[in-house]
Amino acid sequence: MAVERSRNPLICEGDCAVLKRGDVFKAVPVLRRRKIIFEKQGFYLDKAIGHVYGTTFEVTSDGNLQPKREVEETSTETKEAGTDNRNIVDDGKSQKLTHDDIKALKDKGIKGQEIVQQLIENSTTFRDKTEFAQDKYIKKKKKKYEAVITIVKPSTRILSTMYYAREPGKINHLRYDTLAQMLTLGNVRAGNKMLVMETCAGLLLGAVMERMGGYGSIIQMYPGGGPVRAATSCFGFPKLFFNNLHEFPLSQVDSLLRGTLSTETLPSEPEGAAVAEEETNGLVDEKQTSIQGTEEEPSAESAMEINQTEEQETMDINAEDAECKESKERENKENVREKQRKQWERRKKLIEAAALLREKNADGLLVASKFHPTPLLLSLLEFVAPSRPFVAYCQYKEPLLECYTKLRERGGVVNLKLSETWLRSYQVLPDRSHPKLTMSGGGGYLLSGITVVLDKGKSDSSNLEALTMEEPSSKRCKVEDLHC
Repeated sequence: MAVERSRNPLICEGDCAVLKRGDVFKAVPVLRRRKIIFEKQGFYLDKAIGHVYGTTFEVTSDGNLQPKREVEETSTETKEAGTDNRNIVDDGKSQKLTHDDIKALKDKGIKGQEIVQQLIENSTTFRDKTEFAQDKYIKKKKKKYEAVITIVKPSTRILSTMYYAREPGKINHLRYDTLAQMLTLGNVRAGNKMLVMETCAGLLLGAVMERMGGYGSIIQMYPGGGPVRAATSCFGFPKLFFNNLHEFPLSQVDSLLRGTLSTETLPSEPEGAAVAEEETNGLVDEKQTSIQGTEEEPSAESAMEINQTEEQETMDINAEDAECKESKERENKENVREKQRKQWERRKKLIEAAALLREKNADGLLVASKFHPTPLLLSLLEFVAPSRPFVAYCQYKEPLLECYTKLRERGGVVNLKLSETWLRSYQVLPDRSHPKLTMSGGGGYLLSGITVVLDKGKSDSSNLEALTMEEPSSKRCKVEDLHC
């Protein structure tokens, strides 16, 4: 056990971690002297640094974390239990402790386990409840009064569960089991060259990066001014994972397919902007110098009337102004250079992504966006090599049905399947295993298939005509006889 525990990663400063309390998750950066608010509690993560991921902590009264001791759970076994709950009336009078009493216990520094014990002892109906009802009562009170938090390492399963529970709209209601189906149907593995088009805050991209493990290449197609990777940053990937991550705008896909793409049309801030900034800065400086010149003239005329000390002060002020001006000019030039360097780097990355797309040998395509999937698939499938899988997700069925018919008309794909994933959670406890009453209504729909070589010289109608011409004459005679 000691060897296994030593292999577990430790919580380090600067990591991305996930806080867990019951079924609630929250992704946070691990930083010192930074207060975290989670489930209406404020605390610091300073004392969690150095512990193993998966450790459960208790929140102390001063807002720090200390590892929870695994000693409790002995007092509830000797409790008496009833055989029936039918005579128990929930009138709110069974608990002798009031809110003020509980608040006074908290103010004294009494921990959550002791407060739960006090609630049990002051409940008039606890002993009459069945054993199952007692366990449920204790679990409910512990969740309310015990300040216990577990810090876990982020993963696809944890982050997809967190986003689906807290902000499903940001990930297009992509449920975790549907995400797993996409990774499986898309054959995502290390060494692949994957195309990803998503508007799920970077969750799908992060899941692909995690499964590929830093091996292979990923080209992210994005709409608008730039890719959104809020969820991707929560994974806490090392820099090595981002070396083979490329990005390319959707607005330039048509020109790339037509062969009219040029480096000038690639989206980055125009090079003239930096020059314009320099010119405007120069104009401002000229105006400042001219204003200073005009201000200095009357001072020169009236110099004879001013004392020597005042002249010295004005000289010092002018020297300070000159120094400030020089420092501002240096800062402006450095800012312009930095901006130009970033523009050049971005354009270079876009050129590399365009070169990878021109090869048209991607090993898979994953689409999960708020846009209609038909134009996306019809254009992006041109970059996928034959005998490779593709998967498109949509929250609704109708767009994928239209996409299904368009792909059948176009050809170049086989094994087209439109499926809906279904999930049901179960409670598994002794003598109490049953499906949970609250379950997700739907996990969206997936359209999957495999690419084949598309013969563009023949249309679908000509293929149908060829099939009817090749039909045996005996079969045609039988059909004619039936019509007669």
